[in-house]
Amino acid sequence: MNRFENVTKPLVWLMALLLVAFVAGCGGGDNGRGAILGGVGVAPVLLAPTVTSTVPANAATGVQINRRITATFSEPTMNAATIISPAASFKVIGPLATAVAGAVTYAGSTAVFTPSAALAANSLYTATITTLVKNQAGIALKADFIWSFQTGAAADAIAPTVISTFPPDATVSPPGTLQPLNNDITATFSEPMNPATLVSPSPSTSAATNFVVCAAGTGATPAACGASVAGVVTYLGNTATFNPDVNLSPGTWYTAQIKGGGTGAKDLATPGNAVAAGLIPNPWSWKTGATPDTTAPTVTLTNPANAATAIAVDNKVSATFSEDMNAGTMITTNFTLKETASGNNVPGTVAYDVQNKIATFSPQTSLTPDTDYTATVTNAATDVAGNALVVPAVGGLPRPNPWTFRTLVVVQPPFVNLGLAAPFGIASTAGITNTVTTPITRINGDVVLANPTPTCNAVAVDNIGGFGLCGSNGSTPTLSGTVITPVYPDTTTAAAIKADLLAAFLSITPPAGPPAAGSLGGATNIPAGTTLGDVVGAPLVAGDNLFTPGVYQSLTSILITGDLTLDAQGDPNADFIFQSSSTIGMAVGARILLVNGAKASNVWWQAGTSVTLLANSQFQGNILASESITMTTGATSCGRLFAGAFAAGAFVFDANVVSVPGNPSAPASCQ
Repeated sequence: MNRFENVTKPLVWLMALLLVAFVAGCGGGDNGRGAILGGVGVAPVLLAPTVTSTVPANAATGVQINRRITATFSEPTMNAATIISPAASFKVIGPLATAVAGAVTYAGSTAVFTPSAALAANSLYTATITTLVKNQAGIALKADFIWSFQTGAAADAIAPTVISTFPPDATVSPPGTLQPLNNDITATFSEPMNPATLVSPSPSTSAATNFVVCAAGTGATPAACGASVAGVVTYLGNTATFNPDVNLSPGTWYTAQIKGGGTGAKDLATPGNAVAAGLIPNPWSWKTGATPDTTAPTVTLTNPANAATAIAVDNKVSATFSEDMNAGTMITTNFTLKETASGNNVPGTVAYDVQNKIATFSPQTSLTPDTDYTATVTNAATDVAGNALVVPAVGGLPRPNPWTFRTLVVVQPPFVNLGLAAPFGIASTAGITNTVTTPITRINGDVVLANPTPTCNAVAVDNIGGFGLCGSNGSTPTLSGTVITPVYPDTTTAAAIKADLLAAFLSITPPAGPPAAGSLGGATNIPAGTTLGDVVGAPLVAGDNLFTPGVYQSLTSILITGDLTLDAQGDPNADFIFQSSSTIGMAVGARILLVNGAKASNVWWQAGTSVTLLANSQFQGNILASESITMTTGATSCGRLFAGAFAAGAFVFDANVVSVPGNPSAPASCQ
């Protein structure tokens, strides 16, 4: 890297501000036009800082309960006083809208919120960086930056490891590989780290950090550490970067190390797990060649591709590079996404995958349907040697940068009118079967047992608003409501409710069915052989374990195998509709998680045949099944379950809880 640039890098931004102030004050001459920029009275445009990344990421699930929460800014020189005081600058809100007590610190370009106590397990939290936060020029964020995440049940007790280094260790890199003299040195970790245990203070020095580099001789193999290399350590994403003050010496071995132990580099757990040995050597060594790297990087691949159309509104945008990039330059000011027509920036965060050389921009909210967008990685992005990215690369060098794409036309879910069926938790046209397993099944809502078989455990119900004897075996479900039958409270109500169920079922059924032609087309296709969800804490992948509002269709079946997150993106009225041409199933212990305002009352599942929810699964949403619904031991549902919406449908219970969202007897979280 150009070491003069690196030494002066912290001053460049301040110098630019001074220049702008000078320009703003210039006048006279040239018929009243400004001497340098524009005319008299033209105000300089100063960019507001942005949040470029967060830990946990927005919509993350399975977050360990002893983790700190961080926000990294697009500028390395924020006004720390506006971040750590007042406390309202960085807020975290937990269950029941309760503010989380904690302390805020600032290191490098990252604000760190340390909760005073462990977070609640399996709970939704919302973090906010407010407009009280300013940079050194006194410019505040343009708007509050808000993100949410869901905790798991466990604490983080796993030590982090180094999973990638640059340059790679000489025992790993091809024989004879010599490294340029001007490369930065990087270490990427298995999990987010506490930046306070890695970044170096000013002025530049390596002595006070846990990322050290030293010269190790000029022989055939590295010798013991000699003179320390002076430099600055920065941290972004999961990567620490050591930027030497001057170019390294030619033909010389160097050794780098991330220190562990009690005072070493630690993760974001409280009090912190120190870095431990892993599969990648730490310390690691490499040898320099004779020359610096002067090759400029390029963008080799984009996603979406240039000029692509019908891109999903929840799509992320990524760029792949021709060589290793400086992770510290992978920020929102250098990777932008704009609405092409208006030029308005899309708020979001940027993450850099060091191992695959991919930068990914994640919009904070869904993109606008049927709209053109322009993505750009600017020439402020550099490789690890400080060479600026080739921009523009129109026509492909080898890929266009900037590049454009257009989002698809999104089908807006219709309002689902349940009519008379709205207060009902259970509807069945072929009776109910319930076991004696304790705790006995509970239904928070009304029940309708329509023709042809209004029975409970094959025994006719009492027709006075209850389940009756239910087989006289002690298996009568607990009910906070009334059982409606073809003769109670009259001979017309049950039939009218059944008719409304059929109408609601067909209103969310595809035009081609099955089981019959419906009226809701235009859904986003879910691939055949559909399994949705993933293990607790797995990264969120759109269309797999993460869905935003919309209509989705499987031409086969739907099986939820693990955690499935539905993200309303801040809209409490957002609707989700899932259409299955066959069955819907839920594996043992699987969960549906609702985040960012999503409500079970706005989630709809249409099954062309039957539905099965296996043991201890946690279902969210309203099921309208053509045929039967089965719940095995301990399964729960926040949402109405209607069996036999189109054909004969039985209902099978085994120590379950079913709640109409908002019912007074339902759990408070069931809305």
